[in-house]
Amino acid sequence: MTGHVIGLNLSSSYLYGSFDSNSSLFSLVHLQRLSLSDNNFNYSQIPSSIRNFPSLTHLDLSASFFSGQVPSEVSHLSKLTYLDLCCNIEGPNYDPQRLLKLQPSDMRSLVQNLTSLETLSLSFINISSIIPVSLTNLSFLTSLNIKKCDLFGEFPVRIFNLQNLKVLSVRYNQDLTGYFPEFNQSSPLILLKVAFTRFFGTIPSSIGKLNSLQELDVAQCNFSKGISTSYLTGPIPSWLGNFTKLVYLDFSFNHLNGSIPASFSNLTNLEILYLQSNNLSGVVGFQMFQKAQNLYQLQLGSNSLEFVTEQFSNIMDVTVQQFTVLGLSICNLKEFPYFLRNQTKLERLEIAGNKIHGEVPNWMWNISKETLILVDITDNFLSGELPVVIPWVNLLCLRLSNNIFHGRLPVPPPSLLEYGATNNKFTGEISPLLCNMNSLLYLDLSKNNLSGTLPQCLGNFSDGLILLLLGSNSFHGMMPQSFNNRSSLRMIDVSHNQLQGQLPRSLANCVILEYLVLSNNQFNDVFPIWLGTLPELKLLAMPHNEFYGVIGQSRTNIDFPRLRILDLSYNSFKGEIPPLFPNITVNKSTYMYTYVSYDLNGVSIVRSVAYSITLAIKGLDLHYSKIQEGFAAIDISSNKFEGTIPEFVGNLKELHSLNISSNILNGSIPSSLGNLRNLESLDLSHNMLSGRIPQQLTRLTFLGNFDVSHNNLTGPIPQGTQLTSFNSTSYEGNPGLCGDPLPKCGIQEAPQPPPSTEEDSDSGSAQMLEFDLKFGLAGIGSGFVVGVVLADVAITRWHELFLKIVGMVRLTVWKR
Repeated sequence: MTGHVIGLNLSSSYLYGSFDSNSSLFSLVHLQRLSLSDNNFNYSQIPSSIRNFPSLTHLDLSASFFSGQVPSEVSHLSKLTYLDLCCNIEGPNYDPQRLLKLQPSDMRSLVQNLTSLETLSLSFINISSIIPVSLTNLSFLTSLNIKKCDLFGEFPVRIFNLQNLKVLSVRYNQDLTGYFPEFNQSSPLILLKVAFTRFFGTIPSSIGKLNSLQELDVAQCNFSKGISTSYLTGPIPSWLGNFTKLVYLDFSFNHLNGSIPASFSNLTNLEILYLQSNNLSGVVGFQMFQKAQNLYQLQLGSNSLEFVTEQFSNIMDVTVQQFTVLGLSICNLKEFPYFLRNQTKLERLEIAGNKIHGEVPNWMWNISKETLILVDITDNFLSGELPVVIPWVNLLCLRLSNNIFHGRLPVPPPSLLEYGATNNKFTGEISPLLCNMNSLLYLDLSKNNLSGTLPQCLGNFSDGLILLLLGSNSFHGMMPQSFNNRSSLRMIDVSHNQLQGQLPRSLANCVILEYLVLSNNQFNDVFPIWLGTLPELKLLAMPHNEFYGVIGQSRTNIDFPRLRILDLSYNSFKGEIPPLFPNITVNKSTYMYTYVSYDLNGVSIVRSVAYSITLAIKGLDLHYSKIQEGFAAIDISSNKFEGTIPEFVGNLKELHSLNISSNILNGSIPSSLGNLRNLESLDLSHNMLSGRIPQQLTRLTFLGNFDVSHNNLTGPIPQGTQLTSFNSTSYEGNPGLCGDPLPKCGIQEAPQPPPSTEEDSDSGSAQMLEFDLKFGLAGIGSGFVVGVVLADVAITRWHELFLKIVGMVRLTVWKR
């Protein structure tokens, strides 16, 4: 190599390792073109020695795993016409900490100094700044790609008018605002992508003047007639049919309504069409798209469309495109579309949420055997038995849930990442071949009729397994015993089976476990105090089992550091109530979810599964399919706990539900329970409690359920408070209690008025009003029955009015 080399292309050369300033490469001082793209430099920094190339006009460092700060020396390469630093990431699930970073000052310098730039590609670089207005001075610019750069502020509208600009992509900058100008016919724009930004205003009809436009992407934007709505609204303009050069059109995830214009049949060059997740309606004939013979990705799902196909006597006589992506979920399909029969290149098939009855046709198992990676046929009315072994050899995602399939559970290929088969009628044992799926992330076999013992491999066959949902089957025997210390499990549900024996101590290896539900089995063990070492555990439910014994003291004050929901009901625990909750800290604004994400040929798939819980509220099992992070609950009812209610319970100020009924507790009700200002449900019934109901309980202004029945309580019920709104069943079985709603007290036991402080009457009222407006009341009668826990209580229009009325009533009563 000599110093007279002017061009060097090492792209896709399998280069690996760090790249530093001492490299002999930097002796090539006459270099004008340098490409190192598509290599692996192991997240090393771009060397500052890049300044040694003052004659450089072309620099391509894309997709080569560079990390750290982009050196300011890049902005000194004033002759650059082509600069590509994009995509130094490892697939959609990249680590944001490893992104290239460009300081705002360096971004400004780069734009100001590199005035000859024709191509600028900075996608997936963390810029985190506004876009410099000086970018509008790059008059030679033909291509600007700044996708997912954490840009914010308003996009300079004059950039659209750059006379040479052909390619503009600012997608996935979710805090970037802007609007489209009036376009003129001379604009050379070929590609325009602003998806997943906050662009607002209208889509001007002058966009129809962009005669060269081939790709248009406005998915999930703020386009509307104003900026008050969140998505693109209104009908699809019919003039879009004039864009006969269009090859890519994405209007997905907006609020478009009306029908798909018939003029779409003019888009004969279309290759990709995404219209899913809008409010489109009407009948769509497959014939509308048959002129677009190059169409290979079609997404129409999650609208109110009815997709119809014409039947032909011989499918081989019909010319049908070869699709790679076909999304027809919620399209009112009554049967499998006929044209699927000759599909050999399908990668993703989504026909969930339709009205397809009967068995899966035999020919379905023969289509695209080598290419299919996702099949979603959930939420139909499909029945019959499925093949013992799924024939799609490279499948990554199989969704069969919410149908009526029966027979043996099919075995997918080892490549599978997601397997959902919940709510069917599968029977028999889980095949040991399942243990071959060592890449599995998501396994949901709940709500079937599966039986037998659980394969021991379930604890360790896949280090990446995040969700293991096996509830509501007929499994027996012991849980898998070998959960390894590389476990990624966040969610385990084996409830409603017939599992027995002790809990596997290896569960303590699941250090990121958040959700563990063991309900309604036959486990026979002491309380698993060793689970207290799990730093992320939020929900532990183990009711209706055969757990027993005294729950020992926590070894340290950091056991169960994030536990928010504990259900130990219907077991045989005894002794005093243990202090398992040293500190409940909650985030009140979000719901509890587990997320599973993975890459499907460059497309990021994200699955969210909400945490759910069934709680006993006044003798009824209420199921909450979604729980806010701000909810905390303890249920230790129907055990053999004894002694007094410990004072520490009054320190758990984030509690929303406390049920310690049906034990052998004695002593008085601690006045410290009045500190639990967020409490919505309090059940102390069926114990041996004595003394008076503390006046401090009148501070519990959110109570929707209150039960102290069947104790030995005496004296007057505090009057003029919410406690008198509950009916007499909340107090029955206490012969010494008196006062509304029970018979009046004698003169010697006249009820006392509730305590009133300025703090209670003012700030409390504000809190009550906030609660009334934000959450909801599920009914009125035996107390104000609150929709406990910000769960999935429906709030309808009439319900909102009801809330306002009830809120006024409550303030009138409580501020008496």
